[in-house]
Amino acid sequence: MLHFDDIVFGPIRSRRLGSSLGVNILPSKGKLCNFDCVYCECGWNRDGVSDRKFPTLAEVEDALESKISTLAADGVPVDSITFSGNGEPTVNPDFPEIIDVVLRLRDRFYPSAKVSVLSNATMLDRNEVFEALRKVDNPILKIDAPNDALVTMINKPQGSYSLENVVARMAEFKGDFVLQTMFLRSPDFDLGQTVEDWRNIVRRLKPRETMVYTIDRETPDKTLQKYTVEQMTEFVKPLQDEGYVIQIRG
Repeated sequence: MLHFDDIVFGPIRSRRLGSSLGVNILPSKGKLCNFDCVYCECGWNRDGVSDRKFPTLAEVEDALESKISTLAADGVPVDSITFSGNGEPTVNPDFPEIIDVVLRLRDRFYPSAKVSVLSNATMLDRNEVFEALRKVDNPILKIDAPNDALVTMINKPQGSYSLENVVARMAEFKGDFVLQTMFLRSPDFDLGQTVEDWRNIVRRLKPRETMVYTIDRETPDKTLQKYTVEQMTEFVKPLQDEGYVIQIRG
């Protein structure tokens, strides 16, 4: 399984974001997440033994400034500065302040780059997290399943979770965010059977863009099956016909 040992890594070529400089503000020794997704490239939470020591605001600032200044001096292109890493970035208690630091350094060294945050949206009920996400160029927020039962099977929340509450909070972005959905199936579930319910969530939220994709790396659940690009294209065609911007990645 994949883990990130450094606060800043890359840039790597992202199928969604181009040349992406990664920022991991989670413990480097394992995984820390409030989801335990069956498809997570970092593996199961129980296997990602972590010291649970978050990098501090100062450590993140020092690591990013050192890396980004070198890349800029060497003329290395960066399209996105992307928060991802070893779990859910918004659980870092300094997340709002870290966003401000990253935006300042982006403006200084790579003003045309986007700041992107990949998030499972579970922390949107915290106003400081919500407001920080509204500052970035690409708040990329996840909904993989259209009901709580499927969320429990696929994402395995590690605490209380209500899809309706998450959707209601997402709606407060007024469409200024990117929705991200993983399409997959297993002997226990098939997201293709509930795609109309998912489409209705998209219609309710009206995100400026929706990213749909399927598994392309090792997963902790070995029974998972991917969808083809052709199948996902069929899933989203009614939305595309209605004018929604959909990005499909196989």
